[in-house]
Amino acid sequence: MSELTNLFAAQPAWAQTALSLTLLIGAAVALNYLLKHVILRLAAPYLDRDSLTIDKSAAWLATVAPLLIISNGINVVPNLPGSIVTVIANVTQALIVLSIAMAIVKAVTYSNELYERLPRSRNRPIKGFLQVVKIIVLCGAAIIMISALIDESPLLLLSGLGAVTAVLLLVFKDTILSLVASVQLTTNDMLRVGDWIEMPSMNVDGDVVDISLHTVKVQNFDKTIGYVPTHRLVSDSYRNWRGMSDAGGRRIKRALPLDQNSVRFLTDTEVDRLRRFRLLKDYLAGKDSELEEWNARELEGGGNPVNARRITNIGTFRAYMIAYLRVHPDLATEGFTLLVRQLDPTSQGLPLELYCFTGTTNWAEYERIQADIFDHLIAILPEFGLRIFQEPSGLDVQEIGTGQRKQ
Repeated sequence: MSELTNLFAAQPAWAQTALSLTLLIGAAVALNYLLKHVILRLAAPYLDRDSLTIDKSAAWLATVAPLLIISNGINVVPNLPGSIVTVIANVTQALIVLSIAMAIVKAVTYSNELYERLPRSRNRPIKGFLQVVKIIVLCGAAIIMISALIDESPLLLLSGLGAVTAVLLLVFKDTILSLVASVQLTTNDMLRVGDWIEMPSMNVDGDVVDISLHTVKVQNFDKTIGYVPTHRLVSDSYRNWRGMSDAGGRRIKRALPLDQNSVRFLTDTEVDRLRRFRLLKDYLAGKDSELEEWNARELEGGGNPVNARRITNIGTFRAYMIAYLRVHPDLATEGFTLLVRQLDPTSQGLPLELYCFTGTTNWAEYERIQADIFDHLIAILPEFGLRIFQEPSGLDVQEIGTGQRKQ
């Protein structure tokens, strides 16, 4: 050993410096290889195999040891100017802080991955809060790194932040707004991953696939991706269809525009013909008793038949619609509103609105059920002497002109 020391001492100054630096760098590289390519690989089976984030966190943490060797070993390299030793030591210290900060950031990301595996994470996402933690860690690391590079105390930098507080608030305005919005969204359970939201002001209509601190990622039904600033979900209005999914029924609210010229009283022959409908038997029987009693009382002693109450085709059709909907196997009637009502007459006809709920929220099934119902109602309208209102077309004018229009 003494011979090696004497041999080293006999070398020129530049050779001593070069050899010391080579040994120092070699030791750091060897330790880095040992930690990352040997120890971490041996430990890999005991780590979480479903995530690469924990491996990255460990790799960043393992980087600290080689940097510590350089930071402490640079002081014993002979013949190096003091300014170079200081610069290298400060840079390695800054890199140590960066490695530790990145290891913490990756660990925070991994904690979010673990949380997302829990069932409650769907209702209570914490990704936004963890992103705030990352920002704090990185900002703190940046201050310490700058302090290490300029070889000053971090308190000196912190004392100067008071003068630029207004600037920082302006720079981090969106982050602060998003943080407050994330707290409100999570606390009030206003939004979850998987919710169908509709926000026309942002051209968004689809399923929420990710909720982060600054943005909410939405996959629209045309498979495009929309990004909504988190704070806009608190300041602006939007529709969340989760209530529909939780209720298990989706609303049908559509009107049949009837030609008002086809509305009239039914003759006795037409009433008898409508008794064929099983769904109308109870309605017609009850209506007969009601009208017979009313007419007998109001027209007692004779009177003009025009004063008598009679059955209308539109009232009978409305009763048929209600009876048809109540027995429809694909509609939800327990705990859901079911009604048929007349809306205000317009120049586009007399709207007869159907208001009910399907027993499923599946989009394709919902459209099929709705189409089947209106297919049937439109097709059976002539049985009641009613017509659908439709704007005259060129074909109508042509048929009238040629006398081919059916009466």
